[in-house]
Amino acid sequence: MDNSVVAVSVKGVMPTSNGCAVFLGSDAKTFVIYMERAIGEAIQRAVNGEQAERPMTHDLMITLLDGLGAEVERVVINDVKEGTFFARLIVSMENELGHKIVEVDARPSDSIVLALTSEKPLYAAQIVLDAVDDMTEILAKILKEGD
Repeated sequence: MDNSVVAVSVKGVMPTSNGCAVFLGSDAKTFVIYMERAIGEAIQRAVNGEQAERPMTHDLMITLLDGLGAEVERVVINDVKEGTFFARLIVSMENELGHKIVEVDARPSDSIVLALTSEKPLYAAQIVLDAVDDMTEILAKILKEGD
């Protein structure tokens, strides 16, 4: 089994009739994850480096991690089954007992916001990239129409 991962970035966030489409990808391939609008908007704010007027849930999570002396280390979108994506949030913590790394099952949508907000890397497993349709040309067309 191929356990390799590829660095990906958010290439676009588009509202849809019932939520948001978030385009992620590398130079080689772009794919889309559909999610609820509020999280799509949180991803767009994080991409733009904007803060919400009041702390959002993701801001609270980062504040809690900071308070515990922990931080997001990276996010891996590690699987996709029947159109549902899965992610692992890797958190590291340093204290008097030493260095600890915790890997948590998380929704990709939440994980993407946390990675962007904390300026940490985002990866997709090669098995995910192999399984998804390439949306590179569709995204380029959408962005061209928007200009």
